[in-house]
Amino acid sequence: MHTVAVLALDQVIPFDLSVPIDTFGWARLPDGRPAYRVRVCSPEGEVSAGAGVFSVRAPYGLEALAEADTIMLPGVADPTVPLPPGVAEAVCAAAANGTRIASICVGAFVFAATGLLDGRRATTHWRAAGDLASMYPKITVDPNVLYVDNGQFLTSAGAAAAMDMCLHMIRKDHGSAVAAHAARMSVMPLEREGGQAQFIVHDLPPAPAGATLEPVLAWLQDNCDRDLTLDEIAAQARMSSRTLNRRFREQTGTTPLQWLHRARVRRAQYLLETTPYPVERIAAQAGFGSPTAFRERFRRVVGTSPQAYRRSFRSAEEGVVGVS
Repeated sequence: MHTVAVLALDQVIPFDLSVPIDTFGWARLPDGRPAYRVRVCSPEGEVSAGAGVFSVRAPYGLEALAEADTIMLPGVADPTVPLPPGVAEAVCAAAANGTRIASICVGAFVFAATGLLDGRRATTHWRAAGDLASMYPKITVDPNVLYVDNGQFLTSAGAAAAMDMCLHMIRKDHGSAVAAHAARMSVMPLEREGGQAQFIVHDLPPAPAGATLEPVLAWLQDNCDRDLTLDEIAAQARMSSRTLNRRFREQTGTTPLQWLHRARVRRAQYLLETTPYPVERIAAQAGFGSPTAFRERFRRVVGTSPQAYRRSFRSAEEGVVGVS
């Protein structure tokens, strides 16, 4: 079983500590078995959390880092405080053995203090990005993304961005179905505005429980392969186009057509992962007017080409034909 070690240092931020524990803890394999074993470790045994609000007693010490497949580095209340003795050495030793390491929010400062992020791109909470860049000039700090995946090393921004990164890691480890289940258990909205690449396919893009748009969102999901106009969507919702736009902004944070584009991309992601269909067929089934339009929209949203995405998220033994 894949072991995740969550490192709790003194003054650990409670949310940063809980996100990987819960998100990885909710992941289940298709047969129902847990996908991960999560261990909380600390160099001190018991540490304060939330700048002294309560205490955390960690069952494991730094030796757990050497046994982990993934190490998570939550942030601390004062990220400029030097690392406790032995922490940097333990993290670096694990990295040398190929362990995946990821930081949450200002946990990027903990990560940076090990020297492992030197020469790499990284992110952190936008309010701390300037300080991280100033303290560690060898790191290229990008404050405009939810997370950065360098392969073995990952960093995430603040708050819910940690969930985005954890779900992304689950997706890479176990595929979209396992990640989608963890997303549902996290009640995690996957409609993320901005320039972030969204790698998680959700079978029904979420809206707040009881939202008035739930029926039309389900209808859009079922009909995203059609050439829909704003007027048609408004008619289905039984409201004017202006009211529809306002309700979408209020309940999803985006417009109806932007939501539809992302729904089409999600369907394409699912088809790329689970079928051997050529790009031309996937473009049609996902509702894109042409393979060219599909490739352009897919790259704009996901940040890579359909072919590269399929290579990353479809197992090699399944065999793929007609990829272009």
